[in-house]
Amino acid sequence: MYTRSLRPDSLLMALFLTVAGVSTAALAQAAPAVAKAEYPLGAGDAIRIQVFQNPDLTIETRVSENGSITYPLIGAVEIGGLSLASAEKKIADALQKGGFLQKPQVTIVLVQIRGNQVSVLGQVNRPGRFPLETATTRLSDMLATAGGATGGGDDVAVVVGTRNGKLFRKQIDIPSIYLENKLQDDLVLQGGDSIYVHRAPVFYIYGEAQRPGAFRIERGMTIMQALATGGGPTGRGSERRLRLHRKAVDGSIVQITPQLTDAVEPNDVIYVNESLF
Repeated sequence: MYTRSLRPDSLLMALFLTVAGVSTAALAQAAPAVAKAEYPLGAGDAIRIQVFQNPDLTIETRVSENGSITYPLIGAVEIGGLSLASAEKKIADALQKGGFLQKPQVTIVLVQIRGNQVSVLGQVNRPGRFPLETATTRLSDMLATAGGATGGGDDVAVVVGTRNGKLFRKQIDIPSIYLENKLQDDLVLQGGDSIYVHRAPVFYIYGEAQRPGAFRIERGMTIMQALATGGGPTGRGSERRLRLHRKAVDGSIVQITPQLTDAVEPNDVIYVNESLF
């Protein structure tokens, strides 16, 4: 029988959750390995608040849309955006300043995560909704959580959300973050953001090509490279007799005799003619 050994930090977390009385079902809904010191509470999060030796002050509640909860004796408390530890201190301070308890020991347990989630959609390996495990989770972190882009996924991710109460939308070239050192494009995400990865642009090749069909356009691809991707011309074809069909700005299709060094554009159709000799 195979038994998986737990690391010391895993044992401590298991012990903490057992003492707190969190059910298995609740744990399944909560984010794995949420760091207590970093996780920012958000609207919809379900929490259990306990005060040592004061069972009457134990409640389960959800963070409201405006980031607040209602707690016995002290009323409304704004905890949205705070870590669990900071929220514990804020409630404890309010109980002490109100003269209700001298040195309250407040514990908050995250029962279910609903707020601070990000949707990852489109051409990724594991699309879905994922929690922000820290206040500094970046775009690259969330794409990794979703398993990265599929083989047919684009290099560009579209991030949509709100910033300062206004709609936010930005297209980000993922490889450029690393290849061109554009680290500022590796955005820090916020709860409610959505990430969308579209299908990668393709070109089409047919006629006297070894492997006619549709192929992904690689970064900086030229007509020569596109022809090579299609296996090159057949014995009857000629790379000197290519015909390119390309969509113009007005939507019409124009026919071009391309140079081998020309860049390939999305939805280009390359036709390989037969050799004259």
